[in-house]
Amino acid sequence: MSVAAMPKDVSRPDSGNNKTLVEINGLRRVFDLSKPWLNRLIEGGGKVTLTAVDGVDFAIREGETYALVGESGSGKSTIAKMTVGLLRPSAGSVTIGGTDVWGSKDAEGMRAMRRQIQMIFQDPFASLNPRWRVRAIIEEPIKAFDLISDAKDRGERVGELLSLVGLDPRDGQKFPHEFSGGQRQRIAIARALASNPRFIVCDEPTSALDVSVQAQVLNLLRDLQERLGLTYLFISHNLAVVRHVATRVGVLYLGRLVEEAPARELFASPQHPYTKMLLEAVPDIEMGGSERQSIAGEIPNPVNPPPGCHFHPRCPQAMDHCSRDIPPVYHVGAANVRCHLFGDAKRSAR
Repeated sequence: MSVAAMPKDVSRPDSGNNKTLVEINGLRRVFDLSKPWLNRLIEGGGKVTLTAVDGVDFAIREGETYALVGESGSGKSTIAKMTVGLLRPSAGSVTIGGTDVWGSKDAEGMRAMRRQIQMIFQDPFASLNPRWRVRAIIEEPIKAFDLISDAKDRGERVGELLSLVGLDPRDGQKFPHEFSGGQRQRIAIARALASNPRFIVCDEPTSALDVSVQAQVLNLLRDLQERLGLTYLFISHNLAVVRHVATRVGVLYLGRLVEEAPARELFASPQHPYTKMLLEAVPDIEMGGSERQSIAGEIPNPVNPPPGCHFHPRCPQAMDHCSRDIPPVYHVGAANVRCHLFGDAKRSAR
């Protein structure tokens, strides 16, 4: 989806609700890529690890859309899976509605919490069981959480959900292959709504769709949010899409959150050099035939990341200590920025 297809200033206003629904603290995930012990003993070599997420902190307030953006390999989908309980973190915590997703021992509380969270996946065809009819797909969460016991009432609820996402209740008798990509994603959204969730993780929900239907699905998600009071964690690499839906934005680079700000402020005045480069690379019809600056270099191998600030090999403003020291988080206006430039600016001001 191009920026030209949307109004220039379409980022979501702040929800006005200061109550925090989701808290992510010190989230870290390390994958062990080592060969088996016996192979290492015979062939030599030590352990090989990949740090996909490295100490990420953020919070999501009720009713808002928090977007995570970054290049492929930045850790966006790994965070999404840890947030909904599909992947255990190596360190840190995820708290949703006051319940620790990974640390609580209250089985009843955990079940109630898990009913309140759902996920919409990137590829709607891969996420829907091709051997099940649409009705069975949508009513599965209703059965799993014992929400409606009567089969007739479940069928009526499935019809309501299909209507809610813009499909015909009679579509429940069809199979996923009988629908277009956009319609299949609507079915996935209906399934996510079946358990009456408060929080939905949208993992690149439009990237597998044709450009012509992306805006329709995004508008549907916004309408459902306003109607049902939903809270979204929106994962995307497409800044044009993020600009359309987000209340606040977190920018990830090689597993670290390098900038976080309200969407309007971030798009109007980005602070981190990486954020500026991402925005500079977004096509804009108002640029006419002007040449856009692409992002220099490629994201480093996460198995062997650069020391200090991970971004320093690609940063046009890198300084000597960027390659040695991990930058702390600085508060710059409404943004939180992890960059040595702002620490040096403070020292110079003194």
